[in-house]
Amino acid sequence: MTGRSENGDGDEDLDFVYGDCDSFISELGELYSYTEENEFALNQECFKEILGDERKWIEMTLEEKKVVIMKAMDGTDVVNSEKKFRAVRSLLYIAQGNFTEFATIEELLKSSRKNCFLLYEMGVFGLAEELLLMEIHKNEKEIPDSKNPTVCSIVNSSELRIVISLLYTMLETIRQFEESDSEKFKKARDAFITLLNQSNNGNESLFVVLFNMVTKFCNHNITAYPIKKVLLLLWKVVLAMVGGLDDLHQLKCKKREEAGLPRLAENPIEVARKMKASAPPMNAADLFDQGQPGRRKNRRGIIRGPEVVEVSGSENKSESSGDIDVDIHIPGADDEDSEKEEMIENGADLLPAPSDQNEVEKTDEDIIFDSEIDAPVPGGGIDTPAVGIGTPAPFKRDPTPGDTAAIALKLMKIKAEREEEHALKDLHVIKVPSGLHWTPKTRERDVEIFLSQVRQKFVGFQLEGDVTTMAGLPTPTKESVKILRKHLYVSLAEKQIEIESQIGKYPLTKAKLDVIPDNSAEKLYQSILPNLPQYMISLLKILLAAAPTSKAKSDAINILADVLPPEIPYSAVQSVRLGIDVNRHREIIVKSISAILLLLLKHFKLNHVYQYEYMSQHLVFANCIPLVLKFFNQNIVAYVTTKNVIPSLEYPACVVGEKVEITAESLEPVDTQSAACWRNLFSSINLLRILNKLVKWKHSRTMMLVVFKSSPILKRALKVRQAMLQLYVLKLLKSQTKYLGRAWRKSNMKIMSAIYQKVRHRLSDDWAYGNDVDARPWDFQQEECTLRAEVERFNFRRYKTDSPTIIPPNQDHEPVDNDLHSVLGEKFDLPNEFVKNYDIWLEREVYSTTTDWDQLLSISCVQ
Repeated sequence: MTGRSENGDGDEDLDFVYGDCDSFISELGELYSYTEENEFALNQECFKEILGDERKWIEMTLEEKKVVIMKAMDGTDVVNSEKKFRAVRSLLYIAQGNFTEFATIEELLKSSRKNCFLLYEMGVFGLAEELLLMEIHKNEKEIPDSKNPTVCSIVNSSELRIVISLLYTMLETIRQFEESDSEKFKKARDAFITLLNQSNNGNESLFVVLFNMVTKFCNHNITAYPIKKVLLLLWKVVLAMVGGLDDLHQLKCKKREEAGLPRLAENPIEVARKMKASAPPMNAADLFDQGQPGRRKNRRGIIRGPEVVEVSGSENKSESSGDIDVDIHIPGADDEDSEKEEMIENGADLLPAPSDQNEVEKTDEDIIFDSEIDAPVPGGGIDTPAVGIGTPAPFKRDPTPGDTAAIALKLMKIKAEREEEHALKDLHVIKVPSGLHWTPKTRERDVEIFLSQVRQKFVGFQLEGDVTTMAGLPTPTKESVKILRKHLYVSLAEKQIEIESQIGKYPLTKAKLDVIPDNSAEKLYQSILPNLPQYMISLLKILLAAAPTSKAKSDAINILADVLPPEIPYSAVQSVRLGIDVNRHREIIVKSISAILLLLLKHFKLNHVYQYEYMSQHLVFANCIPLVLKFFNQNIVAYVTTKNVIPSLEYPACVVGEKVEITAESLEPVDTQSAACWRNLFSSINLLRILNKLVKWKHSRTMMLVVFKSSPILKRALKVRQAMLQLYVLKLLKSQTKYLGRAWRKSNMKIMSAIYQKVRHRLSDDWAYGNDVDARPWDFQQEECTLRAEVERFNFRRYKTDSPTIIPPNQDHEPVDNDLHSVLGEKFDLPNEFVKNYDIWLEREVYSTTTDWDQLLSISCVQ
């Protein structure tokens, strides 16, 4: 944020670039809390014990380094827990780059990168995974008593923190791609990504292990789990497996080509990045000032095409709100009357008459801006002629060579004066783009509905399933259908739903249409499918505990155990430092959970829409929608600009160079006017994107937004001057405008204009004028139940999962086991009561009855 008005709201866009994650240094620094500062020196001490002499790491040969690493790995294979984890600390010190031997952060990062690839080559990553499983199994036996909770601190999770820090440092370093990497490093990175998709020595994959840790942390409140580090590692594992934004877009284009669909015309993230933020909606003081006379007396001219708008920031500031009036100024419009008089005096009023082709002569402004007005509108589907200010009436005198020369000289003089005027004026010049940011879209269902309506109106009967016949329809209607078809967009989800419908109708012949892909997203879904509801509930529980608007409760999850020091702070400086660390800890947890949920939703939807719908339904059932709204029910401008950070304690700055003493002056709030807090703005955008995905094309979920009164909460979020965040807020407001009524739309016309300008248009959508104020959530419950049945049928057919509500439609077509030995050898789970009373059952049902077994040998019995 580079500017700030009197009320604290920024008057310029926030300096923020949305991406998969923050810078490499920031991501490494967020792994460590400020309470862990003293442990860096302990890591160095443990390394010196393994080394055994005073040699430096940078002076060793490659073979000597491998010997040291092997010695540290052997040190982890001991019974004594303290000796084992001192060896693990020495490996962590190597992964951190041997920071005591370097004077700059750049040199340290280069050393850390080389060391991480060397550690991976020596098998340290697999060793760390095994140590992680051992520690999880150990802590499961020590589940704390919920009735008698103990005070927990960072000491309780020391072993797991060391192992997870080692895994995270190696993963984040190897995952990063650099142009300067050698072929050896590139091959190692590819092998590393493949390793993440596989199980470790027959055990569960790493991401399943981490998901289970999250669930156990919520269910049993195991404080020995450092939940922030677990979530950060889980996020980076999923990101490394399935890929980020660029990988997702490329994969989507590839899948559309395989499905026979046209490639995407635009990348939504790139389009959103190029947008400019809108001015926030007016508050009550602004609305009061709007009614005062003379507020807009300085507005002159109108905008014609892509004109230049000059914003004067030195006048007409509102004392109540700090807003700045925008003076829209058309060059040359100030002295329009004086120029006309001067041209008449110079004889330039004798302009040429129109020619035989009935061409109307243009004014000097029309000539200068002719190329701009006639330019086609980018993204538009219909060529619409630009409307000018109005052309003067033609003159009745034939032109002469002298008249033409005088006109040319006069226009050159006017142009020079305008250029000089722009050079002298100290104004901000803003280029107003012509056209919309997005190409409009429409669905096949919209075309069918439109044809059904016009046929009923003009012909009087319907043609079910026919979207091509235009007989009896007027020409304007045919043109409308042509425009709809021009912007027709068929999504991958529609193709996948169509295939599932065919498989449901013709299971024997169409089952081959369903080809299960062998990719990371599919493996991830199959791995977490049995416990996916529990995983979603656990993530949302932690998100609720970490939200800044949550109130402290006695039964809440303790997410601060891995940040609290073992001793209570005894000074004001230490208390302030701990407060900053706790807030930073919460923000990082929110950031990682929002990124995990968004990554899973995006990749599941691309892999198969019903995988995405299954996850979405469980998020809705776990109250994700009111949770996100509760998160935004705060001063969101302050949240995205407040930086809970102490630069001197951030890794790697805290281990390189001289140590800076922490004083009260160094703990003062960081200047928030230069840029936004990246992680908080990233989290806010991710949560808005998640909310958009949950409610898109779902009327019942959209009505939940209305019932929870989300419109004032979302309106406050528009005060954040960041285009991408505003875009997703406007999408959410657009989805519910028809349920808010005309009065709301009338009093929020600025928001309606912003929706029209920034959100993609659906050609047949009635969002701006439709009214459905009497709708209730239960009016749309049928579509939610239908969707749930389809998703359960999909999971049962493809993954053989148990479905409590759906009877398998293909039960009659399943093969029957006719082998006597396999049927008799099948194992059954007997009830506990039957097992306990087995002897009584034998005595009553077997020994006390007489059975003639010889009858089994008779032919009639066998037949």
